[in-house]
Amino acid sequence: MLYLQEGWDGVSTVSVREFSYNPSAMFARVEQGETIEVTRHGRVIAVLLPGGGSLARYMPLVTKGLVKLKATTTSDLDRIREVAVPAEVSPLDLLLAERMDDER
Repeated sequence: MLYLQEGWDGVSTVSVREFSYNPSAMFARVEQGETIEVTRHGRVIAVLLPGGGSLARYMPLVTKGLVKLKATTTSDLDRIREVAVPAEVSPLDLLLAERMDDER
């Protein structure tokens, strides 16, 4: 099976209090590729994203306040469509073919 959602590696959630106890450990987790949502009273107030990857090109705009990124959470999982990939077909070829057909 192939699950389509670009860049989703998983999201962890920590409270402000938990973050304040050991911010260095949180940053180390982000350096390893993890995305962490920081919450206060159950509401997401910050999202720590790895510096590289597909979102890296937007970081200068985010830091200047010109762009606001939408947080990706596990609540998005029900909207990911499942695609059956036959054994004789490359998943990459399937994605590229689908991309060519997309008229956006």
